Amino acid sequence: MYQVVIDTNVLVSALRSDLGASHRLLKLLGDHRWRPNVTASLVLEYEAVLKREGQPIALTHEEIDLLLDALCSQAGRHRLYFLWRPVATDPNDDLVLEAAIASHSDFIITYNRRDFAESHRFGISCLSPKEFLILIGELP
Repeated sequence: MYQVVIDTNVLVSALRSDLGASHRLLKLLGDHRWRPNVTASLVLEYEAVLKREGQPIALTHEEIDLLLDALCSQAGRHRLYFLWRPVATDPNDDLVLEAAIASHSDFIITYNRRDFAESHRFGISCLSPKEFLILIGELP
């Protein structure tokens, strides 16, 4: 089973359109081939971004809460005992990288690989949602 951390941009993309790989990834929550991982600070980041005013997402705040509850129910939940900041080029991406380190994740699923250039130092690779779906055999 692959351990992964999902970058916030993948969640935003999944909720903007039901046609892409990021949406398909979310539909596979609970699949035995992979497990998402989160920390409290990462879930708060997800919530803040998804509920941000002007975000083109057709969900109510209550529906976003239900989505995050579903994600957390399937995720490995981890505490941070050491902060690695700053490592990523974007301070918000440090939350993602720290969750990946704390959970010993195999992959960060993101659309912004360049923000995680240092992830390889921790044995973590970055994949796009499409690349990850290919890896687990969901796409040819």
